[in-house]
Amino acid sequence: MKKLLKGALIAACVLLTTGFAKAQTKIGYINFQALMTGSPEFPGIQTNINAYQKQWADLITTMQNQLQKDAADYDAKKAGMTDAIRAKTEGELQDLNKRIQDNQEKGTNEVQAKYNEITKPLIDKLKGAISMVAKENGYTYVLDSSSTAFLVQPDADDLMARVKAKLGASAPAAPATTPAKTPVKKN
Repeated sequence: MKKLLKGALIAACVLLTTGFAKAQTKIGYINFQALMTGSPEFPGIQTNINAYQKQWADLITTMQNQLQKDAADYDAKKAGMTDAIRAKTEGELQDLNKRIQDNQEKGTNEVQAKYNEITKPLIDKLKGAISMVAKENGYTYVLDSSSTAFLVQPDADDLMARVKAKLGASAPAAPATTPAKTPVKKN
């Protein structure tokens, strides 16, 4: 009875050990930034963001021009101003400068929020395609090679072409190699 129990225990250990050996982790990678910027939707997104960013830049430029004009006007007239008017004008200039700084910060935040909002559907679509390709090909993890430095990265684990195929886009063409020409003998 002890021999039977001991044999069953050894068999269970062997089966568990081989099961763990087969369950190896498969890791793939993709340059997500290149995938996103190379998508057909991205130029439209970039145009939209650039237009939105220009609105903020134009507002800041207008405010800065007004500040320069008011400051030049103040410098030209400050000698003839009373202390109360000078203090009031300096306060207005400082207030305008503070509003410019606030709008620069707000503009940066608003442009980033708009970028996140506009790119979310594209990012979700790309992540979905990556997940499907990873699942179909048995990858447990997929790393973003645009933000991770690899020391070694086998080409076979680059999922870019497979994800582009899944999305319906053509993968970048491999460089064409032309066969060496053999000289033709003329008679």
